[in-house]
Amino acid sequence: MEMVLDYLSAALLLLGSFFVVVGGIGVLRMPDVFTRMHAAGLTDTMGSFFILTGLMLQAGISGVTLRLIMILGFLWFTSPVATHALAKAALHGKVEPVVHEDEGGD
Repeated sequence: MEMVLDYLSAALLLLGSFFVVVGGIGVLRMPDVFTRMHAAGLTDTMGSFFILTGLMLQAGISGVTLRLIMILGFLWFTSPVATHALAKAALHGKVEPVVHEDEGGD
């Protein structure tokens, strides 16, 4: 049973790392501030969920697991709020999203 938890934990940690790396690449490659915030927001929520869940499996039932759950809850509440506040500030600052015209057009 312990071996199964180790493999599941490793899989979750790798999956979370994948989301963080892809989100980081998305922040670098996206064309405007709004799509970059989307990539960063997904990295915060999905990457942190998988990484912290993998760490919870490693910690077992203990005070560390409770702290990790509180950290995860804090991230899940603050990340979307911060992303929304940044997007609203960008709109108030007259930042326009990048819009591409269809090339086949009507």
